[in-house]
Amino acid sequence: MRIGIVAPSCRIDEDVANRVSALAEGRAELVWHPQCFLSDGHFAGPDDARAAAFLEFANDPAIDAVWFARGGYGACRIVDAVIDGLGPAARGKTYLGYSDGGTLLGALYAAGIGQVAHGPMPADIRRDGGAAAVARALDWLVDRDPSALEPSVGEGPAAAFNIVILAHLIGSRHLPDLTGHVLMIEEVDEYLYRTDRDLAQIMGAVKGLAGIRLGRISRVPENDPDFGAEPEAVVRGWCARVGVPFLGLADIGHDADNKVVPFRYPSPRT
Repeated sequence: MRIGIVAPSCRIDEDVANRVSALAEGRAELVWHPQCFLSDGHFAGPDDARAAAFLEFANDPAIDAVWFARGGYGACRIVDAVIDGLGPAARGKTYLGYSDGGTLLGALYAAGIGQVAHGPMPADIRRDGGAAAVARALDWLVDRDPSALEPSVGEGPAAAFNIVILAHLIGSRHLPDLTGHVLMIEEVDEYLYRTDRDLAQIMGAVKGLAGIRLGRISRVPENDPDFGAEPEAVVRGWCARVGVPFLGLADIGHDADNKVVPFRYPSPRT
């Protein structure tokens, strides 16, 4: 299997590539696009370079899957060019990432292109326990190992997003139709009042959900005054307001325990 790695948002360094390649040795051929190591201010190269790298690998019939190197910020600046430039070869691929990469996952899903999934990325190798996260991603990419999946996957159509990324898709042509889906959400490094505001937008705009599962909302900055509610209570409150079932917790988040959630997984754990 040939897995092409691109960086739609922020760059990685050679240490990440070397460590992840060592884990993949004997299982898959990892093809690191040189764009992953570019630097242009905040980004892994200029917008045009990041879009071109994505399109090169997505449109290459010799690449089986496209793996996002890391998150950060920048995918929204290239999503139009990417979606408009995809050809027939892109439709048969798997696309894996999360965080800022959710912009591209959502857009691909909205366009009906490929099998998209929320799950670990190469840069996760630097987290505590990160080798296990990267191995889990490879387990799913290479073998479709069901042990890599979030435990509730297979109950019905599902999708997973970082909360702020999903909120920012609203109003764009790249927001997928999530009718009938279990929506799994997670967040990191956001004040809870901002998450509450994002949920107000999401719950008002995303219709017909089968339910919500809450992943980890981590590293919440302290606010003065305190927001006065825990993350689960905030999500439960919005579910109650709009009549969407709260289905419990999801094993996803910005950490090494992040599990894989394929969008609209076709049947239970197969």
